[in-house]
Amino acid sequence: MFEKQQDAMAYVRKFGCPDMFITVTTNPNWKEITDHLLEGQHPHDRPDLLVRVFRLKLKQTMHALKNGCQGSVDAWLYNIEFQKRGLPHAHILLWMSRESKIHPCMIDAAVSAEIPDKNQDPESKRPMHERW
Repeated sequence: MFEKQQDAMAYVRKFGCPDMFITVTTNPNWKEITDHLLEGQHPHDRPDLLVRVFRLKLKQTMHALKNGCQGSVDAWLYNIEFQKRGLPHAHILLWMSRESKIHPCMIDAAVSAEIPDKNQDPESKRPMHERW
């Protein structure tokens, strides 16, 4: 952790403050996990499976980020940690190139939060814990 912190500080000296902070968390109900559980097993019974699926999804996410899904990236850094309940998660820092930086006037176009209409989105009728 100390080395990662030192690396991050070196990046800040060279590129300035990071432009994006992204957290990727394991969902124990991902289909890739639940499909490989034996009868009567729960995700927490297979930490090997949780970690492998998380690692693959993190690699996909990092590949997409580095190849411009959010814009051109000058530098990136991530750290993987385990939550108290045993699930891995990653904290990702991105330093965007000048033309890809997000400005305050762009926030409303990129971020939206609204209560779903149950007629247009029947998925929202189910309780939240069943949607995961």
